[in-house]
Amino acid sequence: MKSISQSTTQPSENRLTLSTEEVDLLLQKVEQDLSNDTFDCSDEKLIQQMVECLGDNRGLTRLGFAESLGVVGKPAVPFLAEAVANHPHVVVQRAAAKTLTLIADPASIPVLLDSFLHDEDQVVRNSCIGALAVMGEVVVPSLLEILADDNGNEAIKGHAAWALAFIGIKAKEQLYTAFDSESADLRSAIIGAIAKVAEEEPEERAFNLLLNSLQDSAVNVRSEAAAALGNLAYKPAIPLLIKLLDNQKAESRKSAALALMKIKEINTVDALQTALENESEVAVKQVIKLAISQIEQQSENDGWD
Repeated sequence: MKSISQSTTQPSENRLTLSTEEVDLLLQKVEQDLSNDTFDCSDEKLIQQMVECLGDNRGLTRLGFAESLGVVGKPAVPFLAEAVANHPHVVVQRAAAKTLTLIADPASIPVLLDSFLHDEDQVVRNSCIGALAVMGEVVVPSLLEILADDNGNEAIKGHAAWALAFIGIKAKEQLYTAFDSESADLRSAIIGAIAKVAEEEPEERAFNLLLNSLQDSAVNVRSEAAAALGNLAYKPAIPLLIKLLDNQKAESRKSAALALMKIKEINTVDALQTALENESEVAVKQVIKLAISQIEQQSENDGWD
């Protein structure tokens, strides 16, 4: 079932249409009533009109109604959720999902999840995952389930991983618990989120998880961990990254070289030179050469400070 509280919303055949002048007057009145704290949140017809106005062809007008509906808050959620799920006008669907981001009411999660997974419009899906992300830890179990699905769509998983990282520190306990999953895709996504935790609240547990993941059995997990440690410029990772330069998988070797390049420690150049001499993959050689060049250049620049 896509929508919530459908009995309170108008069916599509009875949708209201207003002229441009009527839309402008409605927005003016709504904004004034909200400012004066005289807006009637029990007026379902009015709220439905506001939702319909999210389809206006003027961006600023759509924004005005979205912000107003955001102020209305929970009373607007059933109408916005129904619009996301069933409105024939894709512009209204998109705007309604974005407006639900402003309200962040958990009651809208089922509709947002369903539309994120199944809607045909990419912008609608993007808007839905954005709205879900602001809900915080309450949506984490659903995101973990999506990421653990071996048959799941890769693009969907990518957006779910982004949402997980966005939530980050608010869900860290759930992330640590879920990391034992057999799903490499899930472990990889959790690493991205844990990296955000380590950035915002450096703690040994987060860095240890990233370090241990450099020895994970899955290539994508090792690569994600190397990228995270490189972005964090975490120097204690250098020995394990150097070891990863000898990994059987080219992607792991490349990820290690890129991470060392970002850490920019001159004492890693010898290991990179050795790796370059032993490397057989042209693409990986190019990355190692770039890493050496960047580290040496940084060292020269530091010498002029």
